[in-house]
Amino acid sequence: MKLLVTGGCGFIGSNFIRYWLNRYPTDKIANLDKLTYSGHLSSTKDFVGNNNYSFVKGDICDPKVVDKCMKNVDIVVHFAAESHVDRSIIEPSVFVKTNVLGTQVLLEFALKNKIKRFHHISTDEVFGDLSLNSKNKFNEKTCYSPRSPYSATKAASDHLVRAYYLTYGLNTTITNCSNNFGPYQDPEKFIPRAITNLIADQPIITYGGGEHIRDWLYVEDHSRAIDLVIKKGKIGDTYLIGGMHEEIDNLKIAKILVKSFGKKGKYIKFVKDRAGHDRKYAINPEKLRKLGWHPMYKFKPWLAKTVDWYKKNEWWWRPLKIKAEKLYQRTGQV
Repeated sequence: MKLLVTGGCGFIGSNFIRYWLNRYPTDKIANLDKLTYSGHLSSTKDFVGNNNYSFVKGDICDPKVVDKCMKNVDIVVHFAAESHVDRSIIEPSVFVKTNVLGTQVLLEFALKNKIKRFHHISTDEVFGDLSLNSKNKFNEKTCYSPRSPYSATKAASDHLVRAYYLTYGLNTTITNCSNNFGPYQDPEKFIPRAITNLIADQPIITYGGGEHIRDWLYVEDHSRAIDLVIKKGKIGDTYLIGGMHEEIDNLKIAKILVKSFGKKGKYIKFVKDRAGHDRKYAINPEKLRKLGWHPMYKFKPWLAKTVDWYKKNEWWWRPLKIKAEKLYQRTGQV
């Protein structure tokens, strides 16, 4: 079997390729990635020499590149997206082009090339947010209510995928995941930024009062869920992937990290909150559980393992750290 993975040099995409090559060593994977700020060839260093892996540098908005990459492919797993909310506030047009137009181009050529399955990776952010004291959780029937340019473009891409299933009969599935964490995550995101700041003896930067709550999912649990949906998911359906066993806000995460480093004093710095910052995400993954999935990796022990990975792999994140901090200098949140 041959897979085309879009955005396979990004955080989740590279971890998925690593997972798939280990679990299905006879399958072939082609990785199509534009290598933007979030795509790093260094994230593929450990499997780039695998004979069943190939890399194509290209844009999902380019019809010629996409058409060529779709030849003889069985499954498309579509990760490629502009995904950082802060960046979407600064440059929303870039997000519209990649996340909406890029997805449409992929769908069009998946249809043309008779792809057996088109699996689309989306986010729980399309559902908007919950109040901090809410006991509600997102599920597959939750109405869309995106609150940032990023989540609005991901919502649009979800609708396009469903339209190609309903209108043209393309075999599609969608997963909406919660916030991921783990190795190879760019240091501009909250958890790796916090970890790398502490390694550099700098404080953790926290928006507002750190009250925001996320449903954290270890990245390999995400790969396992995608695998299961591709194998057993119902064509045309959507599945939500959430990993938390308990609610935890960003301030508590910051305190856990500071304590794990044995730091004393003020290592948490509060800055002005982000515009339109969603307060809380929570997922009910019951539909996915009925397929046989459950999260294997609990948050606190795998956060500790993630810290250990960043300590041992400065070669990977040090070159990216300067660019990451420039983003926050632009927004004044440093």
